[in-house]
Amino acid sequence: TRFDVEIQPELPARYARLEELANDLYYSWNRGVRGLFWHLDQDSWNASAHNPRVFLRRIRQDRLDEAQRDPILLAEYRHVLAAYDTYLEEKPVTRIAPYLDRDQDLVAYFSAEYGFHESIPIYAGGLGILAADYCKAMSNLWVPFVGVGILYRHGYFIQRIDCDGNQIADYRRSDPCDLPVTPATRKDGSEIHVTVRLPGRDLVLRVWEARAGHIRLVLLDSDLPENAPDDRVLTAELYGGNKEVRIQQEIILGIGGVRALRAMQLQPTVWHINEGHAAFQILERCREFIGDSFDFNSALELVAAGTAFTTHTPVPAGHDIFEYDSMTAHFSDLIRELGISKEHFLALGANPQNPHGFNMTSLAMRGSRFRNGVSRIHGSIAAEMEAYVWPDIDKQDNPVSYITNGADVDSYLTHSWAALFEMYMGGGWRTKLVDRQFWDDFIDQIPDHVFFSVRQMLKAAAIENIRQRAEVQYERCARTKSLVNRLTANLTTHNIDTLLIGFARRFATYK
Repeated sequence: TRFDVEIQPELPARYARLEELANDLYYSWNRGVRGLFWHLDQDSWNASAHNPRVFLRRIRQDRLDEAQRDPILLAEYRHVLAAYDTYLEEKPVTRIAPYLDRDQDLVAYFSAEYGFHESIPIYAGGLGILAADYCKAMSNLWVPFVGVGILYRHGYFIQRIDCDGNQIADYRRSDPCDLPVTPATRKDGSEIHVTVRLPGRDLVLRVWEARAGHIRLVLLDSDLPENAPDDRVLTAELYGGNKEVRIQQEIILGIGGVRALRAMQLQPTVWHINEGHAAFQILERCREFIGDSFDFNSALELVAAGTAFTTHTPVPAGHDIFEYDSMTAHFSDLIRELGISKEHFLALGANPQNPHGFNMTSLAMRGSRFRNGVSRIHGSIAAEMEAYVWPDIDKQDNPVSYITNGADVDSYLTHSWAALFEMYMGGGWRTKLVDRQFWDDFIDQIPDHVFFSVRQMLKAAAIENIRQRAEVQYERCARTKSLVNRLTANLTTHNIDTLLIGFARRFATYK
């Protein structure tokens, strides 16, 4: 019999709150927290793939003991804690007060993926990064907010390129004990489980919680012994499997997500659907009203009044479409509960471009009253793509608007730029992110040679990083040392004026 044993260090009392920092996704957008972990033990931080929870299990005990006597590290630790406590305690001056009552309102945001940080791999690309940026903004603004998603055990694959140039998909299993999540519980301490109906069976879902500053995430997981083996892996992979798996994942997200919030006794006043993956929540919320003096059409109108929908994809092939037979197989019980005909039900997802398929974007458009694209141009494209929902209205007048995607600056701005801005303006520049006049004036105050030196320093670091990665890949493919040296000859900081052209993009087949 084989036993795996992991000897974990004990946190000194002076560093006891490291555990708290590691269990709050605040670290994903706060450079100070991540920098503290790095300064404590660079080797362990890199070996743990920048995962704070794994890092605290692997850091050497003697390194922690040394840190207790290091006044510089202690000062950094206390500085990080002071910033963290201030962030949690001091309400920012924002303009949301007239629109949201923090004591009464709650925004529930449903998304198939969240790209907070590499340490919690429940995202694939742009949609997840934008969803996490949105969540970070909600925390920064103290918006009463909860995100709903899926705790993928394998997430999206890690891409490797073999010696013949083929892509190898490497799925790495995530253990919840390595992630900043805890089981959601009731007041009596019992774990919250919810069920959703699949053809011929009920699926049990565990509900997890993750903290992210002032907000939290609710994540669903089907890997439970109560479920059949094939059902336990339904939440294993993001965008994995066939259409059958995809529709069941979206039932988990949309219907299971609503039931999870109800089980947690949360009462959202705003329901935000990020892309069509979670649109089944509209049907579940309608079901809740049926029987309370509401017929389906009245229930749909009531649900839509509190629903916002953001569409991201400007090409038809990027929208989920399910065959009618699959829809009726999965929703026959719900159709009866809604009190409508099969034809009426299928018409909710009707789209003239796919006359025999159920379009999730169409359902989301019909089940919401606030709809937006993600840029000015995309808003107009989305309005044209979905014009069939409002056949009596000119395309330019239909109710699809736009809200330009934002980005969390601290997630993307490297330390060198942040330090430069603070040297000239202190930390106040973060309060001026949307003040165009401020930036026009501010940037002109920075001498060109200072700005350029930072740019060149970062370019040198990029070249060095590219060279190291190239060497690892060539050596893995058994290239000779002389060939590796020749192939990387121009990747040196001596050639910092070399023009670099970069392309960073996953090749989505629908694009």
